[in-house]
Amino acid sequence: MTDHASRPPGAAHDGRLSYAIFQLARAHRGHAAAMLRSMNLHPGQELLLMQLFDRDGQTQSELLETVGLDHSTVSKSLRRMQDAGLLTREPAAHDRRVMVVHLTDAGRALRAPIEDMWRTLEEISVQGLTAEQIEAFTTTAYAIERSVKERGQQVPSGE
Repeated sequence: MTDHASRPPGAAHDGRLSYAIFQLARAHRGHAAAMLRSMNLHPGQELLLMQLFDRDGQTQSELLETVGLDHSTVSKSLRRMQDAGLLTREPAAHDRRVMVVHLTDAGRALRAPIEDMWRTLEEISVQGLTAEQIEAFTTTAYAIERSVKERGQQVPSGE
């Protein structure tokens, strides 16, 4: 595709790959967000639910580590999800300061719709790609993620 929308602005000329990743992530996240809205979920909430589908009864700290979102986002999302009746948060028996998160029946009922959403998003995303292209892209994407995370740890925060 060579239309104007696929060309990076001049200031991003030396960062074409990074700009392409940004555009891809924005388009993908936007489509996922629209799909999540139909389930009355906000982006990121499905990631928390998927972690709880795999292992219910995690602490907020454990969820924070696995989803890769910041503390305030996880806290806000869990509060919204509790208000919506999708999960409960209770103090742990061993330490009342630690909150343990459990799915409710309504939360567990979202497993199939979320699995369907991810399957549909995948089908849309890989349309027109070969199995080899999908594998190469996935491998490359994770390599870039590792590189950014490793390099990002070396960059001063500016604080």
